[in-house]
Amino acid sequence: MTTGMWWFLAAAAGQLAVAAVLLRARSHEQPELPPQALALLRGGPRAAVVVALVALHQRGAVAAGRRGTIRANGGAGRTRDPLQLGVHRSLQRALTLRLLATRPKARQALDALSAELARTGLLRPPGRHRTARVLLVCVPLTVAAGLVATGASGPALALGALPVLAAAALLTVPPTTRTARRLLDGLRARHPLPAHRQEVTEGRDVLLYVALYGDPALALFLPHFSRDGGLLGRQAHREDGYATGRGLNPETGFTCTGATPD
Repeated sequence: MTTGMWWFLAAAAGQLAVAAVLLRARSHEQPELPPQALALLRGGPRAAVVVALVALHQRGAVAAGRRGTIRANGGAGRTRDPLQLGVHRSLQRALTLRLLATRPKARQALDALSAELARTGLLRPPGRHRTARVLLVCVPLTVAAGLVATGASGPALALGALPVLAAAALLTVPPTTRTARRLLDGLRARHPLPAHRQEVTEGRDVLLYVALYGDPALALFLPHFSRDGGLLGRQAHREDGYATGRGLNPETGFTCTGATPD
């Protein structure tokens, strides 16, 4: 194997090392998290927006619009939650869930929530996570460039496969940390999804179930609002991928006194 190929392999190894450092996260003492923070850990930004919409809907502040959109339906009510306020202020006109999650005021609140979760060690800082993924994508490109430039073959191919396989493994690392996944698993174990909506009477409990379970909880507690507002179905695979690393999309958590009838 030529000396030039060793330089390319060293560069690939360096990219792997930097990416691994960027993906590390330290866990700290965990505060009690609001439902939208739990939803962000489970399903990403759009899942958090869904929980904020449910909370607003419970107060009559939003309603389903036409053709799978959400519209404002009066003031935001007595809430100081930044995400709920950001979502409500973004609804100057009826919007789909996908567009609503990208509006500047909603996005700003989501970024602040992500930063808070990153400080507690539950979420990898988004900027570091994106940078790490870019470096990991560069690893096979670097190895391939070395093979082409040096004309190496045989042992070089086998040796070059090692950093490529390591990069592929690290690309499956999700934005959430192991601590966050243990937290979600523990909450699901303590709060299994009820079989009937009549078993839950508190609006905050509805928010918790929607945060932990997503579509199944929406279909159980708010079937009409969720269906007419376009909240069901489309994000199920993407939300699962956010917490587990499978199917991950790189774009890249209460004042309710009772559950309102849907």
